[in-house]
Amino acid sequence: MAQQDPPRTRRPLRLASPALVADIGATNARFAVIRPDGTLVGMRVLALEDYPTIVEAIAAYLAEEHPRLRPARAALAIASPVTGDFVAMTNHPWSFSIDALRRHFAFERLSVINDFAANALAIPLLCEGDRRQVGPGRPAANAPIGVIGPGTGLGVSALIPCGPDATPLQGEGGHVTMPAADARESAVLALMRQRFDHVSAERVLSGPGLVNLYNTLCELAGRRAAPFTAAHITDPRIGQQDPQAQEATAMFCAMLGTVAGNLALTLGARGGVYIAGGIVPKLGAVFDRSRFRERFEAKGRFQPYLSAIPTYVIERPVPALLGAARLLEDP
Repeated sequence: MAQQDPPRTRRPLRLASPALVADIGATNARFAVIRPDGTLVGMRVLALEDYPTIVEAIAAYLAEEHPRLRPARAALAIASPVTGDFVAMTNHPWSFSIDALRRHFAFERLSVINDFAANALAIPLLCEGDRRQVGPGRPAANAPIGVIGPGTGLGVSALIPCGPDATPLQGEGGHVTMPAADARESAVLALMRQRFDHVSAERVLSGPGLVNLYNTLCELAGRRAAPFTAAHITDPRIGQQDPQAQEATAMFCAMLGTVAGNLALTLGARGGVYIAGGIVPKLGAVFDRSRFRERFEAKGRFQPYLSAIPTYVIERPVPALLGAARLLEDP
């Protein structure tokens, strides 16, 4: 599925030649070639289920979109911990050796990074129109920036100041234990704990998490859940007819505020907290009117501290492609 090329970036990239970049989630892989001036060309989305291995997906993209191009460099942002040469995706069967992949495609340089660390690296490249602020606050200079985003899973990262530049944090914060902020959430999480050995934030703050919330709320209401996807649950028209869908969407936004506020406190993210991923940008005004910001700030004595921290929704498509490209920059 082709997409329009995004606009140029605010901070120029320093690339010697065109390079292959990819953002590989648990459902889709988004590929593009990035030019030295920072523009992305030939962006295409491939469904992971259509390709048994990452090798076949990369080969198909290059053959169909750039048959004459043999990029010397490539960078992959992937929904997985990256702790060594062997990478195994968390929510999909793909696995591979970084070195073997590099040798297969004869890349001079292949960099692989966690997808949300790539989102963090993209923050300095965003133009003002690439983000939408939700609530008050102004970013502090030279302060950490938090990044969190629900999609097929829940990604979490940060950008930590380090001299004249900043370093992305590669972690697995989406798998922290989900806290309850009120009695209703306690009831939902208590029922979910009967089904899962660990109710992480990802169990509720993701596409499958929205389905978990909806099904649990239906069970608490004593009714049979409809076979809804996350897109059905967040559809305002369905919410008007299905009170549990509406409540699941509202609870999702509020819980995201709690976890994002926890992230801001843990990191001291006075540079702001950015919401990425595929779900929140599609909610639009529903998210802006939700309890997200209220719950972000609801930390007792630290409410004034959090009220000064801005929160943004990243609206630029596939920012991880830009972040991945930064790994290939020349000094």
